Amino acid sequence: MKSITTALSVAVVGFMALGLATTPAFATTQTTTFVVSATVQGSCTISATALSFGAYTGLVINNTSTVTVNCTGGTTYNVSLNPGLATGATVTTRKMTGQYLGGTLAYSLYRDSGHANNWGQTIGTDTVAGTGTGVAQPLTVYGQIPAGTAPAADGYFDTITATVTY
Repeated sequence: MKSITTALSVAVVGFMALGLATTPAFATTQTTTFVVSATVQGSCTISATALSFGAYTGLVINNTSTVTVNCTGGTTYNVSLNPGLATGATVTTRKMTGQYLGGTLAYSLYRDSGHANNWGQTIGTDTVAGTGTGVAQPLTVYGQIPAGTAPAADGYFDTITATVTY
C-alpha cells in the first residue's frame, strides 16, 4: 500500500512540474485618461440702500448710502451712478424734484468722504472699480446738499440708477 501512495505522490509532483496543475490566471489591463473641466462665468449682482438727507435748513447736509456689489471671484467691475430723473440733471449737477410745486433742490454724490471725487458714469473717470471676491462688497456713496440754496417748502425726491459693469 505504501508503494501505491508513493507512486501517487510522485505522479502529482510530476504533473505539477509539467505545469498541468491549476495555475492562477493573469489578466491583461489597459488604462486611459480623460479631462474633467468646467467654466465659471463671471457674474455680479448689485443692490443699494436709500439716501435720506432729512430736513434741509439752508446749511450743508451730508449723509451716506451703500451700494453693495457681489461678483464671482476675480471678476473685475465698475459701479456707476446715473444723473437721476430731474430735467437737465447731470452727474455733476444732480437735482431732486419737488413733489408738489415742481421746484428743484441741488445735491451731489461722491466716491470719497472728503467730497472731492464725484461719482458718475464714465468708466475709468468717475466710477468705482473693484474685483469680485465671491462675497458682498459694500461701497459707500457720500451725498451732500450744499449750503445756501433756498428751495420752496416741499418734499424733494430723485431716483438714481446704480449700474455694475463687468
